[in-house]
Amino acid sequence: MSQIGSNQTCLSSPPQSTSTSHHHLPSDIPPLSPLPLLFLIRLSPPFSLFPRAPTASEDNVEVPNKSRVTVVGSGNWGSVAAKLIASNTLKLTSFHDEVRMWVFEEELPSGEKLSEVINQTNKNVKYLPGIKLGKNVVAVPDLEHAVRDANMLVFVTPHQFMEGICRRLVGKIREDAEAISLIKGMEVKMEGIYSYQEHKANNMKLLCTTTFDDLISWFVSWEKRPHKKQCEDVEGVELCGTLKNVVAIAAGFVDGLEMGNNTKAAIMRMGLREMKAFSKLLFSSVKDSTFFESCGVADLITTCLGGRNRKCADAFARNGGKRSFDELEAEMLQGQKLQGVSTAKEVYEVLSHRGWLELFPLFTTVHEICIGRLPPTAIVEYSQS
Repeated sequence: MSQIGSNQTCLSSPPQSTSTSHHHLPSDIPPLSPLPLLFLIRLSPPFSLFPRAPTASEDNVEVPNKSRVTVVGSGNWGSVAAKLIASNTLKLTSFHDEVRMWVFEEELPSGEKLSEVINQTNKNVKYLPGIKLGKNVVAVPDLEHAVRDANMLVFVTPHQFMEGICRRLVGKIREDAEAISLIKGMEVKMEGIYSYQEHKANNMKLLCTTTFDDLISWFVSWEKRPHKKQCEDVEGVELCGTLKNVVAIAAGFVDGLEMGNNTKAAIMRMGLREMKAFSKLLFSSVKDSTFFESCGVADLITTCLGGRNRKCADAFARNGGKRSFDELEAEMLQGQKLQGVSTAKEVYEVLSHRGWLELFPLFTTVHEICIGRLPPTAIVEYSQS
């Protein structure tokens, strides 16, 4: 068993819901529609968690059974999530002001504990330096304490840590707890690929969804938003975000070898083609149009032009493959984790198991370069268009 790293979604405005299903949501939040076992991964659902700002009259209404939010994770993305969620819980009468953020405890160079410094300075000095999180964000290093009494959990951790976290939380959360996942990952077994939404459902009995509309409502509050197009291709959206990191590794190799923009564009084109082919082989329901949405080609371009995967692959190629990705990650990312290298390994395992290696020369070559079987120059020698 292994995990695949992923990211991103199509954005959309939620349609009106006619669902009458009942879940344990605050009274001012519309109910969720019934969800299948494979939850709505990065899919705009028929609801919005925070559809509008409270009116002046509502501000004075005492709301019983207020919801309590815990953010499970405190890296760069987790800290941003906690900051923006906390800014909105202050505005919503149906939520407790306090937002707990679980922190994997680390000792800083000063000898201080990260969680203590966050609570003293109101800043995550390691992963989001210089940014105030909000006085109602409380860093908690004990996972069980962090989730205690919370009925809304927001998961924002590296995907490779999720199995262990889920095991620790079994029997430790409220029976009515619900979750939103920002996990950049999927679980990969040789017989198939599964989302972490399924993992949390099966192991912790959590109703879980990963939706960008929820997050926009939480994060951006009620500010005017640009137009968004709904994308209902669950598996396609998830796999786009998963596989783009492998292509970004390839783009980084090209940058490190100083092969120029034309070569890089060719790699991106090949990468998009393999992303599409791989996704459709795994899930026949995947739509071609998904790859031309924000979650597809747009996010692929962004990731190949910048980001940690491209950055570390660039350094790997400049060093002739003589420095490992583990070494480069530790030196360049200051505690953040690469997704592309582990994703390439996991994709390679699936391709090898199913006899598909020759169908995906770019994905195959990226992994073989990462493990030292091929030199970085092989990115153009072995990846045939």
